Amino acid sequence: MTTISSHIAVMAFPFNSHPSALLNLVRRLAASAPTVMFSFLSTAKSNHAIFSGQQYDNIRPYDVSDGLPEGYAFAGNVHEPVEAFMKATPGNFKAGMQEAEAEAGVKVGCLLTDAFLAFGCEMAEAMGVPWIAFWTSCPCALSVHIHTDPIRSTVGDIDTADKAEQTLKFIPGMSKIQICDLPEGIVDHLEMPIAHALHIMGLKLPEATAVVLNSYEEIDLTIITDLKTKLKKVLSVGPSALTFSSPSKADESGCLPWLDKHKAASVAYISFGTTLVPPPSELAALAEAIEASGIPYLWSLPDYSRRHLPQGFVERTSTRGMIVSWAPQLQVLAHTSVGILITHSGWNSILESISYAVPMICRPYFADNMLNSRMVQDVWEIGVRLEDGILTKSGTLKAIQLLLSDHKGKELRENIRLLQASAVKAVGSDGSSAKNFETLEEIIGSCS
Repeated sequence: MTTISSHIAVMAFPFNSHPSALLNLVRRLAASAPTVMFSFLSTAKSNHAIFSGQQYDNIRPYDVSDGLPEGYAFAGNVHEPVEAFMKATPGNFKAGMQEAEAEAGVKVGCLLTDAFLAFGCEMAEAMGVPWIAFWTSCPCALSVHIHTDPIRSTVGDIDTADKAEQTLKFIPGMSKIQICDLPEGIVDHLEMPIAHALHIMGLKLPEATAVVLNSYEEIDLTIITDLKTKLKKVLSVGPSALTFSSPSKADESGCLPWLDKHKAASVAYISFGTTLVPPPSELAALAEAIEASGIPYLWSLPDYSRRHLPQGFVERTSTRGMIVSWAPQLQVLAHTSVGILITHSGWNSILESISYAVPMICRPYFADNMLNSRMVQDVWEIGVRLEDGILTKSGTLKAIQLLLSDHKGKELRENIRLLQASAVKAVGSDGSSAKNFETLEEIIGSCS
């Protein structure tokens, strides 16, 4: 490697899609700044998963403690690893940063952290360096966390019977968001450690040198405009699916050749992300709806969950269906034969769906899923949420038929094509995301 001009410490929140989204941003920055060293700090498990043998000239992974006791065995409590990790911070990151500085021989001149790690504010201040926070979810969710205190004070004055369907019309761009759409920790479950961390984040982000979003301004212009009045710099630099290609595993299951055999916009692609699997009753209901609809399907489903499918389902639908343990999602969504995405409403999946103009059927689960699916159905009108928020045979079948219909389905497809066009424009040479990325490059370039 050439002489290091500056050193950036990158701190990941090592859960779900957070570290991979942050690494995608860092890879893009590293490619444009070859003399800048990026030390990527995350847990050993996370680094092993996202780097997977990949090596980069100016990105080096460093493992930090996950806070779990030696010999820990996961017992099903999804909050336990997160809480253990948060208790280990920021000491684990300080130790990792010291190791990185010793190896690079250059002091860290900037902190680039997942926005969840709001302690980056105090660390950067103590070091006298900039703090750049990366928000991996939708602008709507960021706005909710920035407005947590006003939301809590307003909700407290609402009669309990009317609370769930009360909208957030007092926040710019949120008139169709309901209280029932809010993530845990905003108005309920305040005792959760992650709720406390996100509240602190909302209070600290106005001190960040810049807040970077994997989004683009035109998708939520009113929300972005409001955020710009509360934060120093708001830099939407996505969608990442259209700005930088991530290394992908080989299509070992043959998804793409299988898709080649189908008509345009005829296949339903089913994926609930890398960590979620619907409960057995919902898996069975989804399979029954798929079978009754007659639609060709490509289903990304872990092997251990296949036993919950109805007996004989795989055999009866074998001529028009394919079930794989993993699918190259970007390539699948980009394929002309895919016409519907059935999703958990994670932000990455939604942005990728918009990037390739595939309407969605949303079954939200947790965190930002409810907010995202509300935006999909009622703001952007590019998909539908399932009735009662769960997978049932009748509700899923109804949603599939709606998306395939000549009237409503055509309308949803036209809406998502318009959003896709605005996304493509945003990442173009004169687009908003391209200009925001140039600003981010300038901030990185000024760190020493």
